[in-house]
Amino acid sequence: MAKLHSHKFKGIGASSGISIAKVFKLVEQKIEISDEKVKNIDAEVKLFHDGVKKSVKQIEKIKKLATKLAKDELEILDAHILIATDPVLEDDTINLIKQGYSAAYSLKETAKNHTNFLLETGDEYLMARASDIKDASQRIIKNILNLNILDLSTIDTDIIIVADDLKPSDTAQLNEFVKGFATNIGSKTSHSAIMARSLEIPAILGIGNILEKVENGDIIAMNGDLGQGIINPNEQEISEFKIQKENFEREKAKLKEFLYKKSTSFDGKKVVIAANIGSVEDAFAAKKVNADEIGLFRSEFLYMDKQNWPTEDEQFLSYKTVLENLRPKKVIVRTLDIGGDKTLKYFDFSKEMNPFLGYRAIRLSLDKVEIFKTQLRAIVRASEFGNIAIMFPMIATLDEFFAAKAIFEEVYTEIYAKNPRIAKRENIKIGIMIEIPISAILAEKFAEHVDFFSIGTNDLIQYSFAADRMNEKVAYLYQTLNPGLLKLIKMTIDSAHKKGKWVGMCGEMAGDINAIPLLLGLGLDEFSVSASSVLKVKKLISELNYHQMEQVAKKALEFATEKEVIKYLESVNLIRHN
Repeated sequence: MAKLHSHKFKGIGASSGISIAKVFKLVEQKIEISDEKVKNIDAEVKLFHDGVKKSVKQIEKIKKLATKLAKDELEILDAHILIATDPVLEDDTINLIKQGYSAAYSLKETAKNHTNFLLETGDEYLMARASDIKDASQRIIKNILNLNILDLSTIDTDIIIVADDLKPSDTAQLNEFVKGFATNIGSKTSHSAIMARSLEIPAILGIGNILEKVENGDIIAMNGDLGQGIINPNEQEISEFKIQKENFEREKAKLKEFLYKKSTSFDGKKVVIAANIGSVEDAFAAKKVNADEIGLFRSEFLYMDKQNWPTEDEQFLSYKTVLENLRPKKVIVRTLDIGGDKTLKYFDFSKEMNPFLGYRAIRLSLDKVEIFKTQLRAIVRASEFGNIAIMFPMIATLDEFFAAKAIFEEVYTEIYAKNPRIAKRENIKIGIMIEIPISAILAEKFAEHVDFFSIGTNDLIQYSFAADRMNEKVAYLYQTLNPGLLKLIKMTIDSAHKKGKWVGMCGEMAGDINAIPLLLGLGLDEFSVSASSVLKVKKLISELNYHQMEQVAKKALEFATEKEVIKYLESVNLIRHN
């Protein structure tokens, strides 16, 4: 037999971990469905309804067997049941059947139209939701045609699943023998990625052509953190991966030691390690790692997965669920931050020359006051169930803040008159995002009126350097350690502390292992990061001496370029390479 040559691949690291195992190719069964007309319309309608009923029963069975999944992952399966029984999907399918098409063809065309609508938005989150419709409809079609559906729970040997796309209903069936998966398509926000993180198995998605490059029985070594792997690795490569795996498991065990430890520096400086979330599902992930609080609830995701503006009750239920599950921890809700690269399919954003500098975030809310009030009412009502705070995004002037706060006060007064059980006014803290250089410069004035600041470094860097962070040609200007940026951060922190207010950070910089020592030294009170980074950040801060970092930060502010800062940090052993 010819010797197999190793082949490296790279994709999106969607779930951390390191695994070496044999390939199990999960190839989607090709279903040929004719568009020929049928004669018995009633029989096809019955076939459709029977297929839906059978599919719902199968998903319910998967839910019962999926004992490893947390509540948020089980809710994904509930979403599939909702799709299968969706009255719009049913009506559209039956309308096609009445035109003389088969049940299978009618559902295929209906599902295609629904998924194409989501895919055309270009929004990563909504595009990931399109896979749910595809998954649920494929199951119904197979049941209509009486085809076999693979049961992954019967796998009894160590494998890594390779597929074009791994559907949530597939990942829900994975047992302890599945050591990871690699797919052609997918993203970090897809439900399968969420489930992989819940099951704590590595996943690399969006590889492009991995399915075509492997055969059953091939060996794959994969690193989910780096998003890298090797097909049929040689002995030396296997040895290197085994060492990586040992180091990973050792580090993972160390991190678990920090689950219930206080968030303090080596010399006892207390900080808050919070989590960023965008959904109820993310909140459960934050709870798993015992995040001190929710430093950023990206409320825009409640809007982006809808066909129309979410109702007050829909928003209220999401906030209430998060608060109840994390009580008594604080949850900071950022009001609608839409615009720029985040759009809504049901709202017409007029074409702008510079959408990132235009009609977005608080500017939209202050223009669409009733939409803003609906969100604020939901937040105020939810305050009855836990410790909630409100944060306004993209604030540039004090006038904007005063206008937003006045609308909140109006809403609060109306609701309190009807329901005194909601939180006392003084218990609902109100802050702003510092993500525009002018608001950092005016931080001392803002600090007289707000309860807290949260620095949004993703936009603050973009606006400070006048460089689109999504444009690779100017990526060199995304300088997190530039002294000018550090001075804006220091100015914000000092201004807040003078007025007895606290400062958090919810941008990517808060989880940057090379920036954290400086941020600690600059006096940052709260680090809000992804749930998967909470324990890593807590561990790193526990190893740092706050008073020493104060001196390091002070020195860093004296330099003129990022290169000088990096060189200095290297000289004091504070630059860490992943």
